[in-house]
Amino acid sequence: MFIQTQDTPNPATLKFIPGVPVMAQGTADFADSDSANQSPLARRLFQVDGVTAVFLGADFVAVTKAEGLDWFALKPGILAGIMEHYASGMPVIEKDAELADPHAEDGDSDTVQQIKQLLDSRVRPAVAMDGGDIVFQGFDDGIVTLQMRGACQGCPSSTATLKMGIENMLRHYIPEVREVRAAEL
Repeated sequence: MFIQTQDTPNPATLKFIPGVPVMAQGTADFADSDSANQSPLARRLFQVDGVTAVFLGADFVAVTKAEGLDWFALKPGILAGIMEHYASGMPVIEKDAELADPHAEDGDSDTVQQIKQLLDSRVRPAVAMDGGDIVFQGFDDGIVTLQMRGACQGCPSSTATLKMGIENMLRHYIPEVREVRAAEL
């Protein structure tokens, strides 16, 4: 197995591309080892000292490291963990795992449906290339609240992405949108 690595705009997060599908659908975000009980792959990666978060995308694994540690020291353990996982034949996510779909909600207004459609078609593919994801959290009084995940969470350029990119695009297509904000963690 040949695993490519790719820098992300977030210097604390590195994107690992194993060349095989990671998530059949959706994404999974694990902020710590306690939250990774539904993913054998994430559990394995949290065993590497210095790994602080794991994000699973369609065809990549984004790993966030502790501040002050060097990728040169961490990368071999992470690569080995990914290879060992796929060699084991274990699933990435347990079969009976219930991962919340952040986009599924009945009764969305037309405006919210438009916002989600634009995020899914124009924004999420672009941020996935950087090892992250952006999830709709809410729309209230003209303000769209989005949650940054994976490499986007804590990224120095995420505020600029929200304000200059996403906010301008949503305001252009949906006049009801006045502002875009990051969800408070």
